[in-house]
Amino acid sequence: MNGICRADIFPSNPISPAVESSLELAEFNFLSNGRPVSPVVSLQALMNALNRSLCSFWSSSIGKKIVVAVTGLVLTLFLAGHLAGNLVVFLGRDAFNEYAQFLHHFLHGGGVWLSRIVLLACLIFHVVATVQLTRRNKAAREPYAHEATVQAKKSSLIMIWTGLTILAFVIFHLLHFTILPEVSVDQAYLAKTGEARPDAWWMVIQGFSVWYVVVFYVIAMTLLCSHLSHGVQSMFQTLGVRSKKSQGFLWAISRGYAVAIWVGFISIPLAILIFGFGR
Repeated sequence: MNGICRADIFPSNPISPAVESSLELAEFNFLSNGRPVSPVVSLQALMNALNRSLCSFWSSSIGKKIVVAVTGLVLTLFLAGHLAGNLVVFLGRDAFNEYAQFLHHFLHGGGVWLSRIVLLACLIFHVVATVQLTRRNKAAREPYAHEATVQAKKSSLIMIWTGLTILAFVIFHLLHFTILPEVSVDQAYLAKTGEARPDAWWMVIQGFSVWYVVVFYVIAMTLLCSHLSHGVQSMFQTLGVRSKKSQGFLWAISRGYAVAIWVGFISIPLAILIFGFGR
């Protein structure tokens, strides 16, 4: 440190890890002319550089495509987990209410809200980046428009409108089943344990006993899975997984996954409304 020896500062006592770290930071922040730089200034410079890098990444087309792909991957994996949890409703009241109770007590109740915040952030970034990419591509294509670009434009517009419809459905779904519902008490569990817990199973049965709610749900899930079948392929391409050899296989994976998600999700409201499950 410009001729200053640590042994001169601490001649007899051993240097503690905290002091050692502080001295290393001071050495790191010394300029060539011997003038020290405040650690606060260095941290601020680092944060400014990081902020510029993130802004540059977000402003670039490849950055937005990566954001769309990564957030799409998170949402795609969430759909599989969410479907698996929803299908527990077919196992009966006790099993589904146990599952709901586990979710709401996970991480002392913070797990559900943490997952909601992450998923909502992913959804917002996914939609915003997709819209901005489409507008940018439209501006670039217009001077050279021909049949292929016109078809690409239609496909992009379909993806945007289905995405916005899905966003509206997610908001409705949260209000319908999470934020605003009137949930009764699980009477069997109360009689058995003396503790009260929400009867989430009966809430689902009641919610899907209304025909127009089921119609909107089925339409939204159809749009979601149509979006999913195209989006998963694009996600593979952006992440560098798709090639000419794997194109057919990934197409089949995308279609199969979308169909499985669609059948799984609509089976619940249709079983309740048409076949009277749980009523």
